[in-house]
Amino acid sequence: MVLVPSEPIIFYDIASGPPVRTYAPNPWKTRLALNFKRVDYKTSWTDLTQVASTRKALGVPPCRKFWHDGTDFYTLPVISDPSTGTLVGDSFEIAEYLDKTYPNNPTLIPPGTLSLHKALNGYVDQLFTSHVSVCVGKMPFNPETFETTKIEWCKRAGVNTWEEMLQTSEGENRKKIFASLEKALGPEPLDGLCKAFLKQDEGPFLEGSKPMYADFIIGAWLMMFMRCLPEAEWEMMRGWQGGMWGRLVDALEEYTHTDSNRDG
Repeated sequence: MVLVPSEPIIFYDIASGPPVRTYAPNPWKTRLALNFKRVDYKTSWTDLTQVASTRKALGVPPCRKFWHDGTDFYTLPVISDPSTGTLVGDSFEIAEYLDKTYPNNPTLIPPGTLSLHKALNGYVDQLFTSHVSVCVGKMPFNPETFETTKIEWCKRAGVNTWEEMLQTSEGENRKKIFASLEKALGPEPLDGLCKAFLKQDEGPFLEGSKPMYADFIIGAWLMMFMRCLPEAEWEMMRGWQGGMWGRLVDALEEYTHTDSNRDG
């Protein structure tokens, strides 16, 4: 029996520019998880410039700090579950909440793998964050609030100007970043960490034919790169490690729809 909320969960996601869609990695993790769990939800799209005020208005404290000065960093996702009166403001904690609250739905984090999932989440976030500068130039920001958004992103990166940020991922620097990312992802995909708890079945998912939250952790970042890179660079990246990453993104497509009605 699949349990559903008595009222739709409200999922607060960071809005891109029109057409509005998901692009940031942590909201991607939650959207993939909600769709996989088959719980009823609706999206509340939030412009990047309104993320901090939205989170504060909900009474959800920040879940991280800016790395360069230690000040509070307000970000999304957040979910509000009217059925239980619960607010959760961290993507990994959302996955835990969904499994605990809706246990008869498909399981995101299999029993006995919670600690390893946490380790994987931290590892993957650090790996992709250290290479994400190649995405900045084509982030699908809202053009109406782009000037304010640039200030916010410079603050996140600890740089003074937008031009300074873009220069870090141009020319030879860009080639070096991609070479570093390819090396970090291989030669055997995520060798060591995942092999500690994942079966060696043939993909497309890490455990074979059935996805779990580990796939969404990695897939969320890949989908951000897919949305934010020039097409030729994404085609190059999805072909690394024998096309493993492209196959993973393709296999996750069925969990990317917007809201419970699968309307886009």
